[in-house]
Amino acid sequence: MATEKRDTEVKTDDGSPKIKPRPIVQLGIFLISHSPVFSVIFSAAGVMALLLLPLLAKNTYISENALMPGSARSMLSHQDVSDGSKLVNDISNFRVNHDEGHGVEVQRLIGKYMLDMGAEVYYQKFQPEGNHFHPLHFFSGPASFANLGNVSCDSYGINVAGIIRAPRGDGKESIVLVTPYDFINGGDYEALSLGIANSLFSLLARVTWLSKDIVWLVADSRYGDYRPVSAWLSEYHTPSFEVSDLSKCDELNISDSFRRAGTVAAALVVKVDGRSERFEDTLSIYAEASNGQMPNLDLINVVNYLAVHRQGFYVKVEKVVSLLSSSWLKTVGEIFEAVGKLARTLNPDWKFGIPAADYLEGSATLASSLYSQALGIPTGPHGAFRDYQVDAITLKVSPRFPPGNKGRQHEFFQRGAQLLEGTIRSVNNLLEKFHQSFFLYMLTSPGKFISVGVYMIAFALLVAPLPMVAASLYIDGCTTPTNATDNSAENLKSWKWLHAAKQVFALHLLGFIVTLLPYFICQVPGEQSPTNRSIVWATTSSSLLLVTSVTIPGCSPFSSRLHGTNWTVLKSVTISAAFIGLCLMSIINFATAEIGALLLVPMCLMVRPVKPDLRSRRVKSMLRALCSMALVTIGFPVMFFAISKELLGEGLEGLSLGGEFWTWLESLWAWKSATYLYIGMVHLPCWLLCLCILFHPS
Repeated sequence: MATEKRDTEVKTDDGSPKIKPRPIVQLGIFLISHSPVFSVIFSAAGVMALLLLPLLAKNTYISENALMPGSARSMLSHQDVSDGSKLVNDISNFRVNHDEGHGVEVQRLIGKYMLDMGAEVYYQKFQPEGNHFHPLHFFSGPASFANLGNVSCDSYGINVAGIIRAPRGDGKESIVLVTPYDFINGGDYEALSLGIANSLFSLLARVTWLSKDIVWLVADSRYGDYRPVSAWLSEYHTPSFEVSDLSKCDELNISDSFRRAGTVAAALVVKVDGRSERFEDTLSIYAEASNGQMPNLDLINVVNYLAVHRQGFYVKVEKVVSLLSSSWLKTVGEIFEAVGKLARTLNPDWKFGIPAADYLEGSATLASSLYSQALGIPTGPHGAFRDYQVDAITLKVSPRFPPGNKGRQHEFFQRGAQLLEGTIRSVNNLLEKFHQSFFLYMLTSPGKFISVGVYMIAFALLVAPLPMVAASLYIDGCTTPTNATDNSAENLKSWKWLHAAKQVFALHLLGFIVTLLPYFICQVPGEQSPTNRSIVWATTSSSLLLVTSVTIPGCSPFSSRLHGTNWTVLKSVTISAAFIGLCLMSIINFATAEIGALLLVPMCLMVRPVKPDLRSRRVKSMLRALCSMALVTIGFPVMFFAISKELLGEGLEGLSLGGEFWTWLESLWAWKSATYLYIGMVHLPCWLLCLCILFHPS
């Protein structure tokens, strides 16, 4: 019997027994050999998973039991609210009676109110910072900025800050309340936020349950909402012992002593932003910070719970309004609704599907959350706190009454201050930083979210075909007989992929240089419009591409030297580079990687030389060539930018497409968004490589 077993053993040519491959290897070989079929399956599944995300959203919940929102009765008194109303009236009177210099008077007035409540008051001067791109400072910390230009007493701001020391604390932790206010041109609605904060501050100055210090920062927003908060945080966390040149600018006759409290546990930014379009007071929550960072979900949950169930606010988050009228998205929602009803008839426990209207709302909110995180630009002043790993959100309140209505103003101050009181009381209960709930999530409504374990599935399905197709193309390209030898094994062991790798490396290096070009363009003296700068950038980049194609053969899509290259191997290395770039980007900013995968994966999978398909004149080949050209056209960054502007319903703002694109890129590098690096160092090189494949003369 043993003899029969030895006789049936499979042996190689040299007589040694052939080792049976492991199941995982067999599965890999099977996937690679059938890569076209699995590419279609995985890509369709990835898009379907993305469309299913609004259905898979879960209701939010409080993960940290110590928060206990709404468990204590509010201690806010009518006297506290009256103090807030009095501050707003005094500010209005100053603005009416003083045409010039009322900004300094308002700062003194706010400081006096804080002092009367027993707070430690100080004033911080800061200089507006210019947003200039510098490659060496791109990944630098938030405190590494340098003031640009000479210090002028005509262009600086003053923050007013007051600290209440916690009677039950040790001074090691604090909670920050920020109210941006333009002391020069502030409107009546902006002053209402000071009234809410003053009412709350008056209460917190006399309570005995505080265990964390309270810092009220009135940020001078004449130079924007973000800059004063960033300047205050920089001084708070990284004190400078050098004498500032702004010390000579002393309109308030104050010292420059900067006071500090404990480590910031959480921060709330409060703004009153115009009149509500509804018949109830509206609260908008903004949570996105730089590079897709989000605060702990528990902080949003506490505010949402108290606002809805205790104060009766209508809570909303941003959404892409143009999607609410989308007919195709409505059709998808109706299909999912019908499938859900069918599933419930089969089994009542199958809770699948939501109403089509809710699906539209959830999709529009999800698209806004995905887009805001992908941009990497903070949606409010709270973004400055996330740079220091502090959980913070911006609350924009829109009252249902005009600012001159004094009768409704008292009620509005009371409800707003009670909302902040409940939130601060919950944070005050924590003995440690927020950590129980999610940091990686997307919102489909103020009360629903999608966790990282769910939304990563769509991205994984989209990029899954890339390594399979790359391996399949590499095998096909290397097993193609060459003039030197017809031995397939020798071709597999050859180094012909090095030529393709050299092209891929050269174009990625070109992308790196193109990414740095704006720094040198901005150094050119004289005022230049965004359109002119975009033209200079495009011309310089095209010249560099021409130089690269002359230096390294095959790096230009229209180079005649592409005749000696194998387009399948070039496509294999291109897909591999795209896969690596997308996976790395998913670690830095998932939203950017998700949108990049939706754009880059179909282009890399479908692109192939268009000349053989056009010569064949068959319908299938012509459609394939048309699809390749369409995907490459849409994949061009400027073209996709224009399409996305139309989808978002924004349109061009009086500039040319190039000027609008330059302005958008300026905002990305000014905020040190990793999306800018992705566009220049991953997407643009891969697009150029796809263009080389498209015009390959094979």
